[in-house]
Amino acid sequence: MKHFFRSIFQLWTKSNLMLRILGGIILGTILALLVPNIAGISMLGTLFVGALKSIAPILVAVLVASSISRANQGLGSRFRVVIALYLVSTLMAAILSVLAIRIFPIDVLLRGAVSETQTAPGQLTDIFHNIIQNLMTNPLSAIINANYLSILLWAIVIGLALKSLASPATLNALYEWSQALSRVVQWIIECAPFGILGIVYTTVSTGGLDIFVTYGELLLVLVGCMLVVVLILNPLLVSFLLHSNPYPLLFRCLRESAISAFFTRSSAANIPVNMALCKRLGLDENFYSVSIPLGSTINMNGAAVTITVMTLATCHTLGIEVSLISALVLSILATLGACGASGVAGGSLLLIPMACSLFGISNDVAMQVVAVGFIVGVVQDSMETAINSSGDVFFTAVAELYERRKKSKTNNL
Repeated sequence: MKHFFRSIFQLWTKSNLMLRILGGIILGTILALLVPNIAGISMLGTLFVGALKSIAPILVAVLVASSISRANQGLGSRFRVVIALYLVSTLMAAILSVLAIRIFPIDVLLRGAVSETQTAPGQLTDIFHNIIQNLMTNPLSAIINANYLSILLWAIVIGLALKSLASPATLNALYEWSQALSRVVQWIIECAPFGILGIVYTTVSTGGLDIFVTYGELLLVLVGCMLVVVLILNPLLVSFLLHSNPYPLLFRCLRESAISAFFTRSSAANIPVNMALCKRLGLDENFYSVSIPLGSTINMNGAAVTITVMTLATCHTLGIEVSLISALVLSILATLGACGASGVAGGSLLLIPMACSLFGISNDVAMQVVAVGFIVGVVQDSMETAINSSGDVFFTAVAELYERRKKSKTNNL
């Protein structure tokens, strides 16, 4: 019997993960239509996302500390490239959103929208204050609360200290811990089809189709901008850098990262998925163990789209004229604000009042727009997370390929 179950497990793990996830999506949809609201099926999704969220902070802390302590020279240039890609891509997404609203002006249905009770940053200075405050928190508290800015800071500091002081035995032990955590992540990811089944089941059981009718135009602009960013602007940026076809890499990132991010709606939960994909792509662990969690914090194309589109749609609804200079300032503001967006579902929506304040829009009206954002969030937030998270892997791989090409040219000379 033990041999039988082991054979079944081996067949399961050797089969294509994406096909298994697709099967989970189909089965979850069918079950939701036939037998909705069964708590046990929904629990599968809760357990899967909970497991990923639980392991991710510990994984990032140990992997980053281990990678920094064992890192060779030459990582700095790769980090400069990937950070530049993250920021330039986010700014391009904001500028595209400005153009989209000018071409397709839309109104936000404010009447009847209920204000959210969550508080939102009022000014850009609040964003920077929150970022600095989040950096300087207790390391254990940062891991417990999944504060990745603080986790990254302390892991880098501890890694640098270990690099100069630790014995080889200590470094090897830390590396073995990082490998053990990576193995745990692999086990969790093997359960992804069941988790996705539960998430899809819950979404289809509780969600309706009214959202596509009432807020269809708003969703079309939001999703359309995000698709243009991920399918056109980002590949153009990479083509300019690498002078090669980026689409095979892009489609693999979308297939193996965006799908899980779309359904979990959590960049934090998708960090282990992205790290596993980077490993399969043959990237340098010392590099991606830092760039992936960093990207989940500052690579916010979708958030920039959401902030810009919702703000300009509000301006159009209220009859506020937006000059070209004001639109450019909004794009920069959305880029910087998006980098400080909360990692929770709908985190970017809470930055809309900050952007609206640029045009003198009251907080009461802005929070009604936030409420509208939460209504369309079933689609908007899923798409936003998918393009943000898959972009982390995409740009990480591009930065490493660019560095390899530079070294190859240098060696040939």
